[in-house]
Amino acid sequence: MKNDDCRTVRSRNPGTKGAHWHAPATEVRLFPDILHSAFFILHQAAAPPEGSLLMIPAAEFPSAATNACKLCTPLGACLAFKGVEGAIPFLHGSQGCATYIRRYLISHFREPMDIAASNFSEQSAVFGGGANLKTGLANVVRQYQPRLVGLATTCLSETIGEDVPLHLREFAETAAGPVPPVVHVSTASYRGTHMDGFNDAVRALVEAFAGTDTIVRSDESLSPAAVFPGMVSPSDLRELKRLGASMGIPFTLLPDYSETLDGPTWSDYEKLPAGGTSVSEIRRLSSAQMAIEFGRILAGAETTAGVVLERRHQVPLHRLGLPIGLRETDRFLQILSRARKDECRADVHSSGRSRCAERPNTTLCILPSGAGGLELPSDLALERGRLIDSWVDGHKYVFGKRAVVFGEEDLAVGLTSLLAEIGIVPVLVASGGKSGRFAGTLRAAIPELDARTAIRESADFSTIAHEARQLRPDLLVGNSKGYGLARELGIPLIRCGFPVHDRIGGQRLLHLGYAGAQQLFDRIVNALLEDKQTRSPVGYSYL
Repeated sequence: MKNDDCRTVRSRNPGTKGAHWHAPATEVRLFPDILHSAFFILHQAAAPPEGSLLMIPAAEFPSAATNACKLCTPLGACLAFKGVEGAIPFLHGSQGCATYIRRYLISHFREPMDIAASNFSEQSAVFGGGANLKTGLANVVRQYQPRLVGLATTCLSETIGEDVPLHLREFAETAAGPVPPVVHVSTASYRGTHMDGFNDAVRALVEAFAGTDTIVRSDESLSPAAVFPGMVSPSDLRELKRLGASMGIPFTLLPDYSETLDGPTWSDYEKLPAGGTSVSEIRRLSSAQMAIEFGRILAGAETTAGVVLERRHQVPLHRLGLPIGLRETDRFLQILSRARKDECRADVHSSGRSRCAERPNTTLCILPSGAGGLELPSDLALERGRLIDSWVDGHKYVFGKRAVVFGEEDLAVGLTSLLAEIGIVPVLVASGGKSGRFAGTLRAAIPELDARTAIRESADFSTIAHEARQLRPDLLVGNSKGYGLARELGIPLIRCGFPVHDRIGGQRLLHLGYAGAQQLFDRIVNALLEDKQTRSPVGYSYL
């Protein structure tokens, strides 16, 4: 074995100093998920002497991520908890974790963000943080009077094996006054991404509350649909509610941070901003007429919020891709259209007339057969038609252009689907997630995807940059962490998803529905036109 092919790590074991010890690759293993730390399990009777050099083949040594294409797990959980009315996120771990997450969320949403923490110290890390947790919860309850505390663990508390359920029981037994519900979710960053934290927090909310209230359904209203939108923007959440209202289907979104993280200005500071899905609404999800869960990657998970409703409460579950672009939005609205017709058939007055006919906003039009028999209200039918017309107008500017797409897996699938619809060739689709389903899901959802498209999961921006330099794309599509690469390559970056830290309005970026597809298409075309103008020596103003 040549020394050039090895990584060198000095042994701490007692013995003779100065000797060199070459370990076969089969005798050295690393724990890959603990931040790539060099914790070794040496499978041999005699350990190397202290001070000796342990030679590890470079191919066996996992390299650390360089500018990861993902964020930490508890960040996603904190964002999900902000979508519950009167809730405050609480991190069981160090103050630095809360500060980092607050900074990231504030820079994107441009809204105040309070996140409590149990403030681990060196002593807590050794002897446990139970006392810190109880003190922190007591302070939060006294100062904020929250309706819910969303408790997420961090790497530190997970690594030392904190018994959080035990601490919470002890806190409830010894608290001086009433204790609000505390929903706990395990979110160690070394075994997931921000999307895992987000989805796990939503599932924990449903497990904790759904079906725990007496359901009284009014005869004057249709049963709401439970919609789990995933980690989308406040504008996307408002758009989903608009689509539901137009289709005549009431929604309960979980989470719903469309107001808590994109609200109006205040005359006085509000510790807990108004808005969000109430705990009582979450309790009533067990009687939802159906559940809709967005995310083609999430659909492969064994247990999700939608699956909990389906298994425990027999709520019909529809698992769809994020409604980005024409194809996925049509699928979503087709589900709503069928549900509306089924509800109307069952909801008939004693006179034999359906109440649905009395609602002026449920007047439906039938689109041409090319739309697969989809029935839409006239306003959405016009919206859809304008989108297709714009694609015809701008086709010559985008057809054949090459794009690199990056971000969380489900968003990357949705964005890639849209690009394929408008004639752009995705040459590389990458994500920091590691579901193991990314490539298969992409090709199943987008049959027309070029066979040469490179698909990378568990990728970092070092990997993305290396491949992008060889693929020579015309544009990047993803969050603002890709700006450095876009600047290096001299191509436009279409900012989507989270985070967007170098522009104002990240919380108002619209991705979903026909309106979202329209905005994305216009932004893509105009970015390409601007790039063409900038590169032109003529500087013409007519394109």
